[in-house]
Amino acid sequence: MTTVVELEIPADRLGFAQTFDRLGSFEFQIAGMIGDAPPLVWVSGASRNAIRSALEADPTVEVLACLTETGDERWLFRLEFAASVKLFEQLVSANDGAILDASGRSGRWTLELLFHDHAALSEAHTLLRQYDFTTEVTRVTPFGDPSEGHKALTSTQYETIVAAHELGYFDVPRRVTLEELAAELDISHQALSERLRRSHAALVSAELAGRTSPTRIET
Repeated sequence: MTTVVELEIPADRLGFAQTFDRLGSFEFQIAGMIGDAPPLVWVSGASRNAIRSALEADPTVEVLACLTETGDERWLFRLEFAASVKLFEQLVSANDGAILDASGRSGRWTLELLFHDHAALSEAHTLLRQYDFTTEVTRVTPFGDPSEGHKALTSTQYETIVAAHELGYFDVPRRVTLEELAAELDISHQALSERLRRSHAALVSAELAGRTSPTRIET
C-alpha cells in the first residue's frame, strides 16, 4: 500500500544551518514538489535584505533570484541547493519515493515523502541512516482508498497522483515529462498541471489539519 511518511532532519544535514543561526526566526516553504530544476522557496522571519544576506553567506545554498513578496512579509526566492539535498533526493527516488512537501523552522527541515509500499519506505530509511541524515520519523500514514471519508483526494486526483508516481514524474531526474504523463492519462497538458497542483494542495492541507496532536515515532 502507498505510504506517506513525515520526517524531520536537522538543518546541518540538509541545508540552511548558517541561515538559521543568523536569523533565529527564519522559516521556509518550498513551493511545490522538489524536482530537477532549482526550486522556488518562500522565506520569512526577517526583512528581505537580512534574509538575502544570510542566504548569500550560507555555503549550502546559492541565491539565483529574489522574485516577489507578499503582504504577510514572505519573499519568494529561486535557490540552488548544495549536494546534500541532491543526495537526499536521489536516495528517496532510488526507492520509488517522491517528495511531496518540504519546509523548515527552528533549525529543522520537515519533509513529507510518498512511497509505493512500506518495504520501499524501510529501504529508503535504512539508506538515509547509512548516509547520516539523522532522520526522525514523526508520522507514517497508509495512503489507501480515497473513497474513505477521511482521505484528502478525490478518486480522480488519487489516480493521477498514483500514475504520476508509478511512471516516474516525481523522480529525480524525471522519467516522464508532464506532456507524456498527460498523453498517458488522455487529458490536456493544462488539465493535468491544474489537477496535480490541486492534488498537492489537498494533500498538504489535509496534513496540516491533522497536526493538532501528531504521533511522534522515535527512530
